[in-house]
Amino acid sequence: MSRRFDAIVIGAGQAGPPMVGRIAASGKTVALIERKLIGGTCVNTGCTPTKTLVASAYAAHLARRAADFGVTAGPVGVDFTAVMARKDKVVGASRSGLEAWLKGMANCTLFEGHARFLSPTTVRVGDDVLEADRFFINVGCRPVLPDFPGRDQVRTLTNTTLLELDALPPRLVIVGGSYIGLEFAQIFRRFGSEVTVVEKMPRLIAHEDEGVSDAIREALEAEGIKVRLAAECIRFATRGADIAVGVNCAAGEPEELGSHVLLAVGRRPNTDDLGLEAAGVKVDARGYIAVDDGLRTSVPHIWALGDCNGRGAFTHTSYNDFEIVAANLLDGAQRKVSDRIPVYALYVDPPLGRVGLTEAEARAKGHAVRIGVRPMTRVGRAVEKGETRGFIKVVVDRDTDAILGAAILGVGGDEAIHGVIEAMAAGVTASAYTRVMAIHPTVSELVPTVFGELSA
Repeated sequence: MSRRFDAIVIGAGQAGPPMVGRIAASGKTVALIERKLIGGTCVNTGCTPTKTLVASAYAAHLARRAADFGVTAGPVGVDFTAVMARKDKVVGASRSGLEAWLKGMANCTLFEGHARFLSPTTVRVGDDVLEADRFFINVGCRPVLPDFPGRDQVRTLTNTTLLELDALPPRLVIVGGSYIGLEFAQIFRRFGSEVTVVEKMPRLIAHEDEGVSDAIREALEAEGIKVRLAAECIRFATRGADIAVGVNCAAGEPEELGSHVLLAVGRRPNTDDLGLEAAGVKVDARGYIAVDDGLRTSVPHIWALGDCNGRGAFTHTSYNDFEIVAANLLDGAQRKVSDRIPVYALYVDPPLGRVGLTEAEARAKGHAVRIGVRPMTRVGRAVEKGETRGFIKVVVDRDTDAILGAAILGVGGDEAIHGVIEAMAAGVTASAYTRVMAIHPTVSELVPTVFGELSA
C-alpha cells in the first residue's frame, strides 16, 4: 500500500514525538515510524530506568549510613527483584503515557516497523510505501561492541541487557570508565555486587579536568569499587564459571575475574540499515549523519535530530534539536546548533553538573582564565546533609569577565548547576553573578560566593 503524508518522522526518541506534535498541530499530516519501543533510549534503556535504579541504590546507601545521623537501623538488605520491578513500572508508565498521547493525536499515524529509504521522498515500512515532502530522522544510537580478543567467546552485557537481569551479579566487571560505566558501577556496588571498573585511559572520564576525575575515583573507591586504569591489554577468556578480563600486560594483576562483564565503551549511530544511500543522505566515517547548523542533512528536505547526527549524545541535546528545527521551520526563526552551550551531568553520588568549558579546554582555546573553587566541606547545606564530597569550580575569562564554564561535583550538583547555565545563556558576567541573592541554606547560594573569590 502506498500512502502520502506532509511529513514523516523516523524514530520515536526524544526529538521525534515532539516534532510530530508540532507538525500535527499545524494542520499537516505526519507519519511516525518506530521499529522497537516508543520513547527511544531515554525512556527504555537510558535516563528513566537508570535514574530509577540510582534512586534505589541511594536509598540503600543512606540506610546503611543511618547511624551517622543518629538513627538506629537494623541490617540493610536489597531485594533485587523488587528493585527491578520498580524500574519496570516507572519505565512502563512513561512509555505507555507517550504511546497514548501519540495514538490519540489528530493528523498523526503511527507505523510500527523498520523504515528504509527507497528514494529521497519515499520509505518502505513492511508492506507500506510512504511518501512525504519532508523527513525527520531520529534513530538514536546503540552500544559499541569492540573487537577485543576473546570477546566472541564469552557472554558480555550492554547497558540494555544489564537492565534485563533477574539476579544480582556477584562480581561485575565494567569495561569503560565514563558516564554509563561509572553510574552502573556505583548502582550495583550499592546493591551488593563486587565491582571492578577497567579503563584504558590513565584516568576516569578523561575529558574532565583532572581534579574532577580524581574526586570521582576517590568517591567510588571509598565505597569499595576497584578501579583499574591504563588497561592496555583488554581481552577476555573463560575461567571456569567466571570471565577473565585481561587488564595489564606489564604491571599489576594481569586480569580481573567477574561473574558478569558489562561493556560500556561507547555508542554508534543506528544509521547503517536505513537505506540512506538511496536518499542521498551523507554520513561521516563513523556513521553519523552529516548536518549543517540548522540540522539539515545533505538533502535539503531531510533533517537529522538526536544522537544520530553526532551533535550531542544526551536527551536534552536531542530535545533541543527538535526545538531548533521546529522553530526554524514552523516559526520563521534562525536558531543554530552552534549557539547552544554544552551542558550535562554524571549521576554518580555525588553527582556532577557541568556547563561550558573545563579549565583545560578554556586554556587550550587561548583564554586567560581566573578560577574559583570551594570544597563542599565549606558549603553549609552539604555539611548539614552529611554529604561533603566534591567541590564547586568556576572558570572565568580574565579579560572580559565572561563565565566560560563551571562544574559542581557534590550533593545537588545536577540541580545547582542550572543557575550558571542560565547565567551563561543570558550573558551574565562573573561580577554580576556575585550580586545575586540566593536562598539559604542551599548549595546554589555558594555559587555567587565562588565567583567573588576568583584567583588573581
